[in-house]
Amino acid sequence: MRYESINNELFVTNRKHLVKDLKANSIAVLNANDVMPTNSDGTLRFRQNSDLFYLSGVDQEETILLVFPDAPDKKYREILFVRETSDLIATWEGHKLTKEEAREVSGIDTVLWTSEFWQVFKLLMVMGDVEHVYLNTNDHYRADVSVETRESRFVKSCMERFPLHRYERLAPILHRLRSVKSKFELELMQRACDITASGFQRVLKFVKPGVKEYEIEAEWAHEFLRNGSRGFAYEPIIASGANSCVLHYIENNQVCQAGEVLLLDVGAEYANYNADLTRTIPVNGKFTPRQREVYDAVLHVKREATNMLKPGEKYYDYHREVQKVMESALIDLRLLDRNDVKHQDKSKPLFQKYFMHGTGHQLGLDVHDVGSMYHKMRAGQVWTVEPGIYIREEGFGIRIENNVVIMDDGVFDLMRNIPEEADEIESIMQS
Repeated sequence: MRYESINNELFVTNRKHLVKDLKANSIAVLNANDVMPTNSDGTLRFRQNSDLFYLSGVDQEETILLVFPDAPDKKYREILFVRETSDLIATWEGHKLTKEEAREVSGIDTVLWTSEFWQVFKLLMVMGDVEHVYLNTNDHYRADVSVETRESRFVKSCMERFPLHRYERLAPILHRLRSVKSKFELELMQRACDITASGFQRVLKFVKPGVKEYEIEAEWAHEFLRNGSRGFAYEPIIASGANSCVLHYIENNQVCQAGEVLLLDVGAEYANYNADLTRTIPVNGKFTPRQREVYDAVLHVKREATNMLKPGEKYYDYHREVQKVMESALIDLRLLDRNDVKHQDKSKPLFQKYFMHGTGHQLGLDVHDVGSMYHKMRAGQVWTVEPGIYIREEGFGIRIENNVVIMDDGVFDLMRNIPEEADEIESIMQS
């Protein structure tokens, strides 16, 4: 791995928390992600199942984790199955975890080869007094369930082979647990944010009229890779001019022109944890008066929104309060008329023309991390704060985004060291 070894106390503790939420006489199984094909004999870079990584720390394909807290034989209470290597695999693919290495990474004593899984699993299901079987699924409201994953194939096979067991959903438990970050996780996320900060500093000194969006993307990539990241946490948005009004613009193929703004929505991944930054900068190093006016308005909304975050708050209540602040800002910017707002259709508020997305989302092992948007916020959660104003008729949009940890007494900004004041951004670009 490119990242430094992680203290396996993180994964040992995560499994202890999981066990507390399982019913008596339960067994839980989690599978690695597939290695996804492209064309011919090509494959995409492997990305581990976030839930499996959260509980084991193993970043290798064909891995299976089995948790059986009430197993009569202690050695079966936690079992990690990893892919058995060979000289052929070592020659073509490189090193795979040994059993001892897998024990060190995960903190699990019993490590077997993946080829042994079904034999051991059948033994435990039949002889181990198992009543409940927890199976894992990708329960996210935006998830594409049409893709059959290794996990979904296992769910189908398990239920066919053992139809009379009682099946339970593991996802709700893991969503609640993963939503609150431990000190180890926050350290990894801080590292991802720090790498992102280095990339932003590099880009501020690189951007000038005439550069192409993809050249700027390359600067980010260089800085990320040289700092131990595997690269972008998500497809980067490098959006100049009118492209800054396209929320998910990822073509990154236009030439940046003097007088335009450049919206950068970019984050680094580190040890499977993610950063999610947005900054909007002037291509020529100086905002126009109108751009500066809108920029300062967005920054004001972002800071007001950040101050509203606290334990016990519900996201949609919070978002509605942020919308009120944004509505006032849009009136001050002369984009909305106060009288029109007073008589608007409440089901189609006028501000949505300029601010049409959410204020934020949870962040962690996934960029849009798991955890219910309807539950109350809790200390230890990491949220993005990302208001924006997009003025298509004027040909530019402004978004500013930081990643913050909700604390008992406020928030801790993981991106506190990344410039966001317009004066500071201009100063660095012109230096």
